[in-house]
Amino acid sequence: MTGSEVPPSFRLAYVPGVTPAKWVRIWHERLPDVPLTLLSVAAADAPDVLRRGDADAGLVRSPIDRTELSAIPLYTETTVVVVPKDHVVAAVDEVTFEDLAEDIVLHPLDDTLEWERLPGRPAIERPATTADAVELVAAGVGVLVVPQSLARLHHRRDLTYRPVANAPVSRVALSWPEGDTPDLVEQFIGIVRGRTVNSTRGRTPAPAQPKAKRPGAGAARQGHAGAGDPAAKRARGGSAGARGGKGSKRGKPRRRS
Repeated sequence: MTGSEVPPSFRLAYVPGVTPAKWVRIWHERLPDVPLTLLSVAAADAPDVLRRGDADAGLVRSPIDRTELSAIPLYTETTVVVVPKDHVVAAVDEVTFEDLAEDIVLHPLDDTLEWERLPGRPAIERPATTADAVELVAAGVGVLVVPQSLARLHHRRDLTYRPVANAPVSRVALSWPEGDTPDLVEQFIGIVRGRTVNSTRGRTPAPAQPKAKRPGAGAARQGHAGAGDPAAKRARGGSAGARGGKGSKRGKPRRRS
């Protein structure tokens, strides 16, 4: 390695609530010689992190500004409402906006949902972060509607959450800078899309190796081929006849008259 060469590595940004552990484990199994570095970034900062080249790819929340960025969707999250355990909606399996009409619904500045109309009653001020909003829910100030992964991330023993049937949803995507997709990004795309280790997508397939012959296989094939040879059949028939004649029974002797 010369002084100007840099060993390959892969930097993966991810936003709060997204758990890349399974994909990272597969990466280490398939590319053990290529280090993978995880970078935790705020959802609003993720696009700029990728544009600056501070990460090779990122697990981000949609929608994002696609200027100079490529992206593929991965999955859609359930939206839930976070409430105190003694809240009335904790007694049901699912709620709607109508069930929250009398509640103060907190709307943090880092909210990742796209709202056409906010449910419930608005708070006097918007909390700075989702973590701050969760603290306010615990204090009995209001309730919070978020993607389920964020409810799990900020879990507290005195809080619970329920799915909201008619709420907007959050979609998680893999994004990377626009242009020619580097090989390591292609490798990670293959992992998140569930491609097998033998997939040739993005890599040059290895030439097929000839199958090794089993010992004696040629002789067996020759013997099998000889079975249809007329000359061989006559030879076998003659030999069988000779063997049969030698061991055949003699006829009874005729009586003399």
